[in-house]
Amino acid sequence: MSISLQVLLDERRFRTELRTPADPLALAAPLAWAHSSDLPDPTPWLTEGGLLLTDGVQFLDDASPAVVDPYVRRLTAHGIRALGFATRIVHDRMPPALVDACVAHGLPLLEVAAATPFMGIIRFVSDSVAADQRARLEASLAAQRAVARAALRPDGLAAILRELERNLGCWVALFDGAGQLVPVLTKHPLPPAHVEDVAIAVRATLARGRSAARRLSIPDLGEVTLQTLGHGENLRGALAVGTGATLDRADSDLVESVIALSSIALEQSRALDSARRRLRSGIIELLASGITDVASRTVRHLWGHLPVEPVRVGCVVLDADTRADSLLAALELMADDGRGRLFFAERDEQVFVITAHDDVDGLSALLRQHRARVGFSGPSRWADFPEALREARRAARRTSGQAPFVAMDEMAAAGLLDHLEQTGARDVAQRMLAPLEASADGVDLRRTLWVWLAHNGAWDPAARALGIHRHTLRSRVEIAGALLNRDLDSFGDRAEVWQAMALLSDD
Repeated sequence: MSISLQVLLDERRFRTELRTPADPLALAAPLAWAHSSDLPDPTPWLTEGGLLLTDGVQFLDDASPAVVDPYVRRLTAHGIRALGFATRIVHDRMPPALVDACVAHGLPLLEVAAATPFMGIIRFVSDSVAADQRARLEASLAAQRAVARAALRPDGLAAILRELERNLGCWVALFDGAGQLVPVLTKHPLPPAHVEDVAIAVRATLARGRSAARRLSIPDLGEVTLQTLGHGENLRGALAVGTGATLDRADSDLVESVIALSSIALEQSRALDSARRRLRSGIIELLASGITDVASRTVRHLWGHLPVEPVRVGCVVLDADTRADSLLAALELMADDGRGRLFFAERDEQVFVITAHDDVDGLSALLRQHRARVGFSGPSRWADFPEALREARRAARRTSGQAPFVAMDEMAAAGLLDHLEQTGARDVAQRMLAPLEASADGVDLRRTLWVWLAHNGAWDPAARALGIHRHTLRSRVEIAGALLNRDLDSFGDRAEVWQAMALLSDD
């Protein structure tokens, strides 16, 4: 336990009494030292955070406020925690001006009995400080050993960060070289509401292009320590440690050790992830070739199991808005966390994700977080995996910023017209049918054509619905076909015109 004024006051052998009001926080603050001096101004030889003891010789001739008040003011300005004044040696009692000055400047004033040697107090404080430092050193060494052992574990990077959390009682967050949060399974994650605040500070630190350490204070989050990983221009990322308060020397040493080991573990993790990705790519080639049994046995030995069929295959669109490295790291973490529920792999410069057909919610949330667009196949058996791959690719080509997730079976259920409308085909249909507005005799050729097509091209029923002769109807249909440059006697052209009109049926 750190030595404080309260501990000293509670130590009966010293017979000290507090003679001025004091904040409980001030009484509980740790003392860095205790020393005696009767100099009128001892501050040039003192550091902050200690207890100054005096017999009051400096006030023997003059204990007036004019002398005492500047003396106390200098002590408080220098960061002295308290003043201990011995009575019945030089002064029978404390000078009233000293008590008033200590009250005015908020400096705790202790009365020390004449029979209490200053050396006893100094030795007590010194031994307590040394014991506390020794305990902290031993704790720091134990923490260093725990972190070193954690680095040897298979999940070395996550284990190192968890040890740092445990020893400092804080949250720890790892960011990659682009300032993106790296998903690591720690016990105390960075509060989601402050991820972007810390990320902005990380990106600004990394943008300097050199190793750096920063301390910043974020409202509602407290003190945060940032430290880059890597050297010079080859920065690998940054570590953020949320302690809520400034780190002391021992804790700073521990953070520096974690940074060194994290840099190594990060490189090892990247090398291992690269090897895993190549292996995953090989497995998806087996699946695409129909060699499901070999692929399944390999996955079972390494990652557990392939997702239970029927499965959905997703093809991720990698564009400027998608950070592939960050996404792959997140997929790796999700695959490890939910063994047998997700498989992913890279193939032909694309990323494919595979999950049970009814277990895509968590995956979709992760993909949305990384601003990825994904096309999903319909539910499929492993035996039909090659076709599911093709479906996923086709669905991916139909994604957009407005429709980032497209599932082939849902698209088929909604119908072709719905899909055409979702992909902006109304504008194409409007331009395609625009020539019908060019009729010079005021006839509504578009309505004429729509009624005729609605009657499956039957002349008499359509003519009766329009209230015209069937020969007139035939003439108008021929004019419309010429304006559209379409042969309306052919099924293909007739179907194309009907689709365009159906898209615009609400106009």
